[in-house]
Parts: sequence; C-alpha cells; structure tokens
Amino acid sequence: MKIVALAGGVGGAKLAHGLAQILPPENLTTIVNTGDDFEHLGLNISPDLDTVCYTLAGLANPVTGWGRVDESWNVFENLEQLGAPTWFRLGDQDLGTHLERSRRLRKGDTLSAITNDFCKAWGIKHTILPMTDDPMPTIVDTVEKGELTFQEYFVHQCCKPKVKGFRFEAVEKARPAPGVLEAIDQADAIVICPSNPWVSIDPILAVASLNHACVVALSPIIGGETVKGPAAKMYRELEISPSALAVAKHYEGLLSGFIFDQVDKELKFEIENLGMQTMMTDSLMKNLEGKIRVAKDVLKFIDTLL
Repeated sequence: MKIVALAGGVGGAKLAHGLAQILPPENLTTIVNTGDDFEHLGLNISPDLDTVCYTLAGLANPVTGWGRVDESWNVFENLEQLGAPTWFRLGDQDLGTHLERSRRLRKGDTLSAITNDFCKAWGIKHTILPMTDDPMPTIVDTVEKGELTFQEYFVHQCCKPKVKGFRFEAVEKARPAPGVLEAIDQADAIVICPSNPWVSIDPILAVASLNHACVVALSPIIGGETVKGPAAKMYRELEISPSALAVAKHYEGLLSGFIFDQVDKELKFEIENLGMQTMMTDSLMKNLEGKIRVAKDVLKFIDTLL
C-alpha cells in the first residue's frame, strides 16, 4: 500500500514517524508544510520540515518534539549576551542544519534537493518532500497586531494576538516541489496527519490540491483541545467551537474517512452525516509505541475504504 502523508508540526511528525515504522521506504512519502519557513539571523529556517526530518531520523528532542536531542546552547547564549534577537531559539546542532541549508540555497540549490541530501545524511530512507521549493509564507491576520508572519505570531507573540484569518503570500506563483504530484498520483491513499488545519495542512492543499479517491484525516483536536499548538484557540477566535467535528467540517468534500479520539464518540453521527466514514481510537501518541499503534489503526481503516 502506497501512502502519502501530509504533515506539519509535532503532531504530523509523530504520525509520519509511526507510519515509517510500518511501511517500507518505497511505500511512504511525507509532504511537509513550508508556509512557516522564514529567515532569522540571516539563516533560512524550515521549522516543520526540520521537525519531521529530526523525528524520522530519531534526532528530535523527545520532550518538546521539536529541535535536537541532547542540544547545547553556546551560540545562542553568546548571541543573547551580544544583544541579538533571541526570541526564536536555535541550538548549536540545529544551527548546523540552518547554516548548510542557507549556504546551499544561496548557491542556487532547491529546498527539495537539500532536504533529500539531509535525509540521506541522517539515515532517513523514507521520502520527505517540502510542499514547494518556492517561498509561500503563511500570514496570520490578527486583531491587535495586524498581519504577522507565522513565526512572528507563533513564537515571538506566543500566539497571544486574536486571529481574524490567514493568507498564503505568493501562492499564485508557488509550484509543487518535484515529486509531490507524482507521489499523490501514485498513492493508494492520502493521510492528513493530526496537524493544524489552518496553518499546516491548508498551505499544502493550496499548492497541491488533492483529487484522490481515498483521503483520510486524523483529528488534531481531542475533547475540544489540541495536544500541542494553537489550533483550538484559532477555531474559537474564528467563532467556531473547536472539536473533531469542526476539523471534519474543515475538510468536508475532501475526505472519504475521518479518524478521531474515542473521547469524542458522541460526535460520530454528526461526522458521518458529512458523508465520510469514521473510525474511533485512542489517538494520543505519547511515545514510539503510541505512534505505531495509531499508525496501524490508520492503515487498518484505509484497508476498509479501498
């Protein structure tokens, strides 16, 4: 079974990691959001891409889910002493990734080619693709601060401003990265990972729209809240009650199947009324065993849909 996973952030990386423990390399491609990519301290940073790569390589910080395990902060501490902007923390090992990516981008290499080489260096056998090689920053429209780039909103402002909406800058110029459309065309099923629908998955869908018979999504909202990240807060500020049902409605018309946590079992009938089949499970992925368990559930559910 060939699977394409759409991912962004820690939740997306967890499910992609679980799928990679089960599926052989030729049967899994993960397409990652790059709408939160930005430049900081003169470096090109791809937070979602790095989170997915570090996770699949076994290099991610197991506590935060992002950044590198056993990280040190010597450069950052010196930058802080010198008065540099330090609101976006960069560890010493992580800096090596950003330095080499930035050097190669300036040389003219594409983000997808660089990512492929990084994956080889880190021992990742499964394919990881950025959604696009073109700049397409996510812009968050807020009540208090106006329009902010995503990392400015997410990290610098700590998600405090009230959200009014989102847009993807230069989306009309962005093209899917090499391999993205081919992977989607050849897949037996598309899995939308439990990532923020607004700022992790929508950017991918904006640049590589899906026209596929089997698309399933796993809800990132459990019991009205997210495990990590601001998705539930965003829903509330957009005057939508955050729930698995709200996520299913977000993808209405796209999905053939929807997976949500068993604590939300009372929503089953309403979700199925949207025209999609459902599966309930324990969707928390607290460790590697949890990632594999949920990934197995996802694949079993897809089997019933094919």
